[in-house]
Amino acid sequence: MIYYIFDYINRNFPFPGSNLFNYLTFRSALAAITSLFLSFYIAPKVIRYLKNRQIGEEIRKEGPETHFAKAGTPTMGGIIIIISIVVPVLLWSNILSVYILLTLFGMIFLSVVGFYDDYLKVIKKMKDGLIARYKLIGQVMVGFFVGCVIYFFPEFQNFATLTTVPFIKDMNLDYSVLFIPAMIFIITATSNAVNLTDGLDGLASGLLVIVMLALAFMSYVSGNAIYADYLDILFLPGSGELTVFISAIIGALLGFLWYNFYPAQIFMGDTGSLALGGAVGIISVLIKKELLLPILAGVFFLETVSVIIQTYYFKYTKKKYGVGKRVFKMAPIHHHFEKVGWAEPKIVMRFYIIAVILAIISMASFKVR
Repeated sequence: MIYYIFDYINRNFPFPGSNLFNYLTFRSALAAITSLFLSFYIAPKVIRYLKNRQIGEEIRKEGPETHFAKAGTPTMGGIIIIISIVVPVLLWSNILSVYILLTLFGMIFLSVVGFYDDYLKVIKKMKDGLIARYKLIGQVMVGFFVGCVIYFFPEFQNFATLTTVPFIKDMNLDYSVLFIPAMIFIITATSNAVNLTDGLDGLASGLLVIVMLALAFMSYVSGNAIYADYLDILFLPGSGELTVFISAIIGALLGFLWYNFYPAQIFMGDTGSLALGGAVGIISVLIKKELLLPILAGVFFLETVSVIIQTYYFKYTKKKYGVGKRVFKMAPIHHHFEKVGWAEPKIVMRFYIIAVILAIISMASFKVR
């Protein structure tokens, strides 16, 4: 909105500094600052409202004993994050960019799915919330829509089904006819991965900040012809606009983390985790860096794999021996470390450190090719 106002002024009534809004870095900084302070402004009001309405988290009996004290902590905090992202994106980005529209649509759609799940759990007191297959349908719909737009939209025609192969120079993978199914899998997987990781105070939100910082760098260089040529990656005209969107996400998450870190005053809930996980997947496929996700989002990947291993090993041993056995004391793996005796802040901080290392490796892969 403001972007278009200053673009009009710069073209018709230029004055010193009026062209600042043409710079992605300037608008990205404004988006991050706006979302940060908007989050600071909204969060206390939402927390107070949720407390007054007694809309709080219900802790499962099979969970770690240390979590019982968290019962009643306000949840659905993803509302704070989503609002704090959408407003600065509308203000400072080129909202007509297909990159912005796709990411915004996917994030909002998944936040609605997550909100309904939270609503059923905390308002309607339905233990399991939204039936898993219905959540999956929502995620698949987003993946299918994003995949179709990339596959058929003229703006992507020169590189629609291609993606960059990490660590190997001059090599791109062509999904060909498998492109849309691949997009559905990636976006669904990242959405669920963040959802599974959102189990400790500040864990998912802090990890997302780290991942998004790396994605901001990747989207910026992918949309810049000079940097893309120098790094020998796919040049994606217009993808740099995602830097503004990602900056808004980072600002919103930092503001939310102020209230979400241990001991949390509010939880993200599925309203935030499904939407932000989906955003990670959508941004990654738009900038053709989704093959880096097992490294870049390595902690989320590990959390998901731990659940898969635990589930299938339990089923296998139960079928073979009549008694189900477990690989981990509890899954996802952050709960395993809680059961081992690690303090919650220690687990979160160590996972942050791992995430930073993985983000550095991911960005270094642009030159190690």
